[in-house]
Amino acid sequence: MAAPAPEAASSPEEIPDLEENAGHAERAQWVLNAPEPPSPLRELIDSVRDTVLPCGNKFLSLKNQPASDHVVSFLQGFFPILVWCRSYTATKFKNDLLAGLTIASLCIPQSIGYATLAKLDPQYGLYTSVVPPLIYAAMGTSREIAIGPVAVVSLLLPSMIQQFQDPVADPVSYTKLVLTATFFAGIFQAAFGILRLGFLVDFLSHAAIVGFVAGAAIVIGLQQLKGLLGINHFTSKTDIISVLESVWKSIHHHWDPHNFILGFAFLSFILTARFLGKKKQRLFWLPAIAPLLSVILSTLIVFLTKADKHGIKIVKHIKGGFNPSSVHQLQLTGPFVGEVAKVGLIVALVALTEAIAVGRSFASIKGYHLDGNKEMVAMGFMNIIGSFTSCYVATGSFSRTAVNFSAGCETLVSNIVMAITVIISLQLFTRLLYFTPIAILASIILSALPGLIDLNEAYNIWKIDKFDFLTCIAAFFGVLFVSVEIGLLVAVGISFAKILLISIRPGTETLGRIPGTDMFCDINQYPMAAKTPGAVIIRVKSALLCFANANIIVERIMTWVTEEAEDTKGNAKRTIQLVVLDTSSLMDIDTSGIASLQELHKNLTAHGMEFAIASPRWQVIHKLRLANFVSKIGGNVFLTVGEAVDASIGGKRATIQA
Repeated sequence: MAAPAPEAASSPEEIPDLEENAGHAERAQWVLNAPEPPSPLRELIDSVRDTVLPCGNKFLSLKNQPASDHVVSFLQGFFPILVWCRSYTATKFKNDLLAGLTIASLCIPQSIGYATLAKLDPQYGLYTSVVPPLIYAAMGTSREIAIGPVAVVSLLLPSMIQQFQDPVADPVSYTKLVLTATFFAGIFQAAFGILRLGFLVDFLSHAAIVGFVAGAAIVIGLQQLKGLLGINHFTSKTDIISVLESVWKSIHHHWDPHNFILGFAFLSFILTARFLGKKKQRLFWLPAIAPLLSVILSTLIVFLTKADKHGIKIVKHIKGGFNPSSVHQLQLTGPFVGEVAKVGLIVALVALTEAIAVGRSFASIKGYHLDGNKEMVAMGFMNIIGSFTSCYVATGSFSRTAVNFSAGCETLVSNIVMAITVIISLQLFTRLLYFTPIAILASIILSALPGLIDLNEAYNIWKIDKFDFLTCIAAFFGVLFVSVEIGLLVAVGISFAKILLISIRPGTETLGRIPGTDMFCDINQYPMAAKTPGAVIIRVKSALLCFANANIIVERIMTWVTEEAEDTKGNAKRTIQLVVLDTSSLMDIDTSGIASLQELHKNLTAHGMEFAIASPRWQVIHKLRLANFVSKIGGNVFLTVGEAVDASIGGKRATIQA
């Protein structure tokens, strides 16, 4: 609404005030007359398009292009290899070839060991190092990550599935359920990526993962005592009490010292090689090749000395050949489908969390962006196809990725080289692994565990955030003393409790103007900030004003206004004309939140105070307009806090039509 023309007798100073009021009114109309925000369905469609297509909204520019361009763009979105392979060179291939062969030397013995940890036949670990890396090489966005079986997932699967299917009594049925869980894990992972639900992975916070992985590492290490000591009868439980009790009973009855001597000797060799590799950068290949050398040497020792006749336990038969089809083994009907789907969901979250953490760590070193949602889609499809080809859940391995990075990999071709090397091994060398001692596989797994226990990071978590440290130790002790899944559930439960606590009791702060500026900041953080005479400016430190926190916020604001109206040095009161609510941090509001604002406005009006809203976000102002709340407060909606104060204090407010 235009300001009336000044009278001739008016002083020149009044004209800028009128022009300023007109500017306030115009900018306030920008806020009030914003277009409607996109609907939830539109946002979902845009999210799926941005995930699947390589160029997001730019894909719309192809409308007038030939159909072949649409197909090419779509394929490039699903298969990033079609983009980066065009600039691939012989030099890059040389580096990838060396890196691929290096991680293959580490991958082969680790894969066999992790398969036994998952209570599967050894060949399933090798199968998992063939198909998933090839699929990821075509669909993944990380350049360094090495795909295959990992220790934590290999422990998590049997710890949950053996509750309703004994892997010793019926290994065939158990294997089918593991493959089915892998299928469900892939489905969930792909769905998370396509629907952009990556935030679900964040419920496994960094602190929870640190504690969970450390606890799992100790449990894995204790379970390897079965192979290291040559124990025949061992508990299927994963808690530390049961494992130590089983070890104590077995030591007094059935164990063979020859297994321990052989395993401990090669464990010392692997750890020494790792120490030398860290001390001298040019020996980076030594820790990578040490496990394979251990397998070769120990196998030769057992074969030549016939030590298997004297108590040394060996792997025996490993089925070779290409990955067989396992589509017919998936159990999509039956009494355990629901339970297996739950296992798949938990494993999917853990595997994604580990892979994305590993991928982002090395992407930040190389200085490029890792698309988390596309990573989820790639992981999902590789596990879905893997479940069809006798693979169990694969993800990014930190130890093998570190070796891949140190070996100088350039692209995901290193994963292809690794997979081809494993295929050759399955075709030609599985018979040679017949005499491989189980104690060596236990040693290889044990050698990888120290890197999973990060005491420095646990100390940093304690130093920075005590609540996060509570999550960390809860996950650690839950895994250690109860079970792997309970440890995860406890950690996620505490994380949820933290989120609810922050949401239900959000912070509020009183703002003051920084001298010499138009900035309004928290007066507790910036003591030099001056309160505005006649006004109370409050900011809500929450992304959502909803049924869970609306009443608390209203009560807190009214208490604050009452306190501000009283002189802290006596009983005299100062006049409060205006209460400004800074909603710049508020991303959304529900009907309960709007009802609370209406109550707040009613209370303030009863006390002779005006109510104004500053810096509302798109969804917030849209819903306030639909609820007719803007008209109820007389159109007191402003672009900034400064404009709300300048337009409302001292009789300078211009009338704004909602």
